[in-house]
Amino acid sequence: MKKAAFILCTLLGLSLTAQAQVGGQRGFPFLELPASAKQAALGGINVTAGGHDVNMVAANPALLNTEMDGQLNLSYMGYLADIKQSHAAYAFKSEKYGRWAASINYLSYGDFVQRDATGMEVGTFNVNDYTLSITHAREMEAFTIGATLKAAVSSIAGDQAVGVLADAGATFNHPEKDFTVGLAFKNVGYQVKPFANADRQQMPWDAQMGVSYKPEHMPVRLSLTAHRLYQFDIVYLDPNAPGKLDENGNEVKEEKKLGDKIARHFVAGAEFVFSKNFQLRAGYNHLRRKELRLDSASGGAGFSVGAMLRVRSFELNYSSAFFHPSGATHYVTIATNTGTFLKKKSS
Repeated sequence: MKKAAFILCTLLGLSLTAQAQVGGQRGFPFLELPASAKQAALGGINVTAGGHDVNMVAANPALLNTEMDGQLNLSYMGYLADIKQSHAAYAFKSEKYGRWAASINYLSYGDFVQRDATGMEVGTFNVNDYTLSITHAREMEAFTIGATLKAAVSSIAGDQAVGVLADAGATFNHPEKDFTVGLAFKNVGYQVKPFANADRQQMPWDAQMGVSYKPEHMPVRLSLTAHRLYQFDIVYLDPNAPGKLDENGNEVKEEKKLGDKIARHFVAGAEFVFSKNFQLRAGYNHLRRKELRLDSASGGAGFSVGAMLRVRSFELNYSSAFFHPSGATHYVTIATNTGTFLKKKSS
């Protein structure tokens, strides 16, 4: 208990001493994307809803637990404009070295036409990002402490930027109730190699804290997660946006409101647990809705829904996350426990 408390205080101290970041000025922004269908369905940010889904280790390394041993998860996501993301994760336990997980994340932005200074077409080039990660977690009574080390690479027409980053997290699981508190520090690191003729960029680090709770006699697990804890005001208002006219015909610009400043830090999620073989999920990300909606319409921006269906040794997860009123992004995750197949072979 004392060790866990000491580590939690150390992590909290790191968040308070870190400098705030400004959107659009950080490298490797793909590291902030959800890695799986479950995470996407719960609003894209969640540090407490682990269960047996090893993909959730990407959200918080401290979610690595005994239920994930032998789990192999494969995820695929299709964005707009032919952008595709693939993610694979596997968890295992060593009698000597403890519990571990390894994953690879890959994004492809497709092929682009390459032109010279005169506009003549000279060929094509591709753009992609990928990450290799290794996670270790350790349980200490009701606490779990975890850390992830990862290498990130962004490639544009053969030119590469390389970064080394780490995640650190902790969870508290109530010994009697379905109640979890989580804390995670994401993407703390350094860009080892910037793009050619470009300045070294800061990493997309974040500090997140959340809670999940399932009432004893209700088939729903509720989650609330706060993100970007290092900066209170994350509201951006376009200075060029036209304001409203008052009764005198004078233009009045939109002003920041305290309630909106607070709400943009929170992501809400719900898991409707009908059985161990079937679940429905939903989430709401207020920051995403406010930043990606249109002036004329909001549509479903910020909302997400999903479902889990388990058939024998396989589990299928699907989610649809609305990043923009024009359409949704679809995630599919297939999971299985490799230990099941090893047992069948041995028998």
